[in-house]
Formats: sequence, structure tokens, C-alpha cells
Amino acid sequence: MAKILCIETSASALSVCLAEDGRILADRVCAEPRQQAALTAPLVKEVLDAAGVTVKDCDAVCVSAGPGSYTGLRVGASTAKGLAFGAGIPLLAVGTLDVLVAGALGAQRLRGSGGVAPQSVEDSIEHGNNRWIVPMLDARRMEVYTAVYTPDGKRVTPIEAQVVTAESFAAQLAEGEVLFVGDGALKCKDVLPGGIFVDAQPLARNMVGLAFKAYQAGKFEDVAYFEPFYLKDFVATVSKKQLW
Repeated sequence: MAKILCIETSASALSVCLAEDGRILADRVCAEPRQQAALTAPLVKEVLDAAGVTVKDCDAVCVSAGPGSYTGLRVGASTAKGLAFGAGIPLLAVGTLDVLVAGALGAQRLRGSGGVAPQSVEDSIEHGNNRWIVPMLDARRMEVYTAVYTPDGKRVTPIEAQVVTAESFAAQLAEGEVLFVGDGALKCKDVLPGGIFVDAQPLARNMVGLAFKAYQAGKFEDVAYFEPFYLKDFVATVSKKQLW
């Protein structure tokens, strides 16, 4: 029996869940944007309290490793590392694009088995029809963090920051239906000639299967030296608003 605390802070939404051997014990999502710095620790406590356990009762902590929001990834990594170190338990990390794909595949399985998938996904995904899955995390303007995955969730291209044009993913679109999923998908809808576009967030509940696979394989991160996968360097900007 293994309890894993999953923390997802890489995109707009913030989510935390606790699972035991793949079964979710407690799950919380804060949909209000950019609340990672203020609410990650309180949400962790809320999930643990709801399950009636402490961090020391967990067998591992798993964090979404990126790419994604620089600040969000920093908050998630520091929180997960602090919890793992303090409780003396392993640290796990899974890729954010993998989490998005896991969520899309989970929605397909629910729909195919007669279950209830999240409404936005259920309305847009027909079970078994998608040839390729392309997760897209918003990276400002027409740029997204992305890669190409097979229908069963295997990544076949490098993760990159890509400026989307009408020629992007032409090879995949020429072969059949493509599912574009993530908070960067809808802004590409008018640029790409075809495909299915689903606005979705990477969520902690969709990390569970990936986290347990990593735990069973012993893929533990070094708590002292782990760093998120930022993909791009942080660029500070100066506000144009006058303070006085």
C-alpha cells in the first residue's frame, strides 16, 4: 500500500490530491488563476486533513516538473522538496505535458466505458478517433510548450517552445484527426487548419497513474538538487504603470 501526495502548480490552476495505490482519497482544485504562491501550502493541508493523515503517513510526494509557469514551477518544487525532506520520504516528478495527455486519455476511457468525463472534454473527444495527441501549454502570444504523443500516450517528439503557425503539425494533421489539449490549445484554433481543440488544465488527479509508475520503478529525485524543467529562461519585465 502506497500513499502519494501529488502537487500540480505548473499552469493557471492549482491542484493537490492524495492517492493510495491509484485510488484518490482527497482531491482539491483552485481554479482562480495564479494562486500558487499563496494557496499551495494551505491546499496541501486541506487535502491531508480531508484524508485524516499527515505528510509522514505518505510514502512519497510527486510534483509536476514542467514546463510551465516559472513562478508556479518554483513554488511547486520548493513545496514538494520541503515536504519530502521534512517527512523523510521520496520525491517524485512527472512531466506537465504527460499530465495533460494522461487527463485526455482518462476522459477517453471514461467516455468509452460509459462513465462521465469532464464536460468540456466529453463534448470534444470521441473515444478512439484521435490519431495524435498534442498537449499545449500557453507560453505567451502564439507560443506554446508542446510535443506530439501517440494515441496511447507515448511521446514521439522533443518537448519544445513552439510559435504556432498554419504549417505547424502539418504531418500529423495530414494523417488524420489530431487532439490539441491544454490552456494553449484554443488560441491556436484559428491558426491550425483542422483538429479538435480542448481547453484543459494539468491537474493533480491526472498525475496519480504517472506518479505510481515512477514510485514502483524507484525513479526518485534528489531532494537537494532537483530543479523543474523550465525549458525557457525566466525573463523579468518592468511594469508600464506609474506607481506615483
